[in-house]
Amino acid sequence: MSSKKEVHGRVLAERTQLEEAQAAGLGRTLATYTRLSGPGWLQSAITLGGGSLAGSLYLGVIGGYEFLWLQPLMMILGIVMLSAIAYVTLSTGQRPFQAMNEHVSPVLGWGWLLAAMMANLVWAMPQFSLGTAALQQNLFPQYLSGDSAKIICVVGLFLLAAVVVWFYDSPGWGVRIFEISLKAMVGLVVLSFFGVVVAMSWKGELDWAAITKGFVPDLSLLWRPVTGLSGFIEESNAPDYWTATILRAQRERMIAAAATAVGINMTFLLPYSMLRKGWDRAFRGLAAFDLSTGLFIPFLLATSCVVIAAASQFHAEINEKVISQPAVEITGSYRDNLERRVKADLSVDDSTSLSESGMNERIDALSSADRKLAYTLIKRDAFDLANALENLFGKGGLTQKIFGIGVLGMAISTIVILMVINGFCICEMTHREGDRVVQRLGAILPGIVGGLGFLALWGDEQAKFWLAVPTSNFGMVLLPIAYIAFFFMMNSPSLLGDAMPRGGVRIIVNVVMLVAIAAASVGAGLSVWANVGWIGVILAAGFIVAGVLNASLKSSA
Repeated sequence: MSSKKEVHGRVLAERTQLEEAQAAGLGRTLATYTRLSGPGWLQSAITLGGGSLAGSLYLGVIGGYEFLWLQPLMMILGIVMLSAIAYVTLSTGQRPFQAMNEHVSPVLGWGWLLAAMMANLVWAMPQFSLGTAALQQNLFPQYLSGDSAKIICVVGLFLLAAVVVWFYDSPGWGVRIFEISLKAMVGLVVLSFFGVVVAMSWKGELDWAAITKGFVPDLSLLWRPVTGLSGFIEESNAPDYWTATILRAQRERMIAAAATAVGINMTFLLPYSMLRKGWDRAFRGLAAFDLSTGLFIPFLLATSCVVIAAASQFHAEINEKVISQPAVEITGSYRDNLERRVKADLSVDDSTSLSESGMNERIDALSSADRKLAYTLIKRDAFDLANALENLFGKGGLTQKIFGIGVLGMAISTIVILMVINGFCICEMTHREGDRVVQRLGAILPGIVGGLGFLALWGDEQAKFWLAVPTSNFGMVLLPIAYIAFFFMMNSPSLLGDAMPRGGVRIIVNVVMLVAIAAASVGAGLSVWANVGWIGVILAAGFIVAGVLNASLKSSA
């Protein structure tokens, strides 16, 4: 690990480069910004993980091209808020958790830290799920089948991530080689999906007019089904049931995709990674550029290509052989969807007393449109989703291996980053900054909770990839805490002093931040309402009101 003297010397050299570049003009400045970028690419490593991959895939499956606008928009709003906390941190040089408690609100400060920790613990579960799915379904299906193999996969992933985190700050080439390998694995799957889009476009299989239209925000999709499924709904025997079911599925996937764009634990990592690099006021422009390029551009290209590939492969695509099967042969999530459709027409007592043979008779009596809609809502697993790469690699084992290697790299890299973030959180909570023992012990927690949580709470009967969706919905609930806290920090004279934005700039900054807060709050509200109802809404609103009141009292004191 570099000594403080070496870090100080590097920062001085970089500051001199920035000053010289700014004096030379815009072109030289941008070139220097590009060379010195860093934390934004670290954020990109977190974002382009298994959660973003799963969110993009399921978004394309349910919505086709109509949701291409969602992830870039949420990323733009997320970058606004990340730029705000970066600006505050670099302007003051203070550790943001302590600064938030002292100048804004201990309620929001502790809420931010605890929410980031909860996100680390919860989001670790789908990473173990994704890594296990890649090993069992894509890479080694003949050797790693069954529950015992699942345990072996989880233990292996945990031990590998723990070793990397344990030696993360130590000198040597081992960790560097590991990091390069992970980046190569992630890059492989991202480039593969990019290649799929290029190949399909070359063959004339993509509707670029529809794709371009898909990048135009359409908020009506919060209360209307996507166009690709509306025809099936009109033909079904229960349009009201399917409208409500499709809308619920759309919102669930929209929230998951939005939550994986910028998670609350990302907001915790960014300022500390910048402080660790020794950045200060002179680096504020670089920080904004770093986030806008190192984070946004890779995210835009990767997620858009995944959505396009998944949409072309799965959206509203029906396997006639499957939907024509008799009920006795139907299993899995397709069977679950059909049973829920049947039960929608029955009373609670009739549903409970319905025999298996009676259920089969009712399923066989469903219309073709009902069967098609149930088929579109199947929770795809890693084996199915790998087929989105067939246009590039063809059918067979190579496609599965390429997809599996990329997903495994995403899962491992995200587990490592989640563990690193949690180490920072524990150090802040205990006021033991820089204590490597405390940091390492705190880092182990997401690995333990994530691995055991996946094994205890998630069975093989459903797609392992799907675990990323409900956990991301939970993460979305926490995001407004960070956004509201950053808003008050940007408007705190006692914290920012002469660095606080003034006049028209302050108005523009506040308006954009409020838009981001509103978007995150809508997503959080929909998630809370869908999963908890009024009780969750009241509790969440009570916490936010308490934090805002506390912050308002502090600012007026």
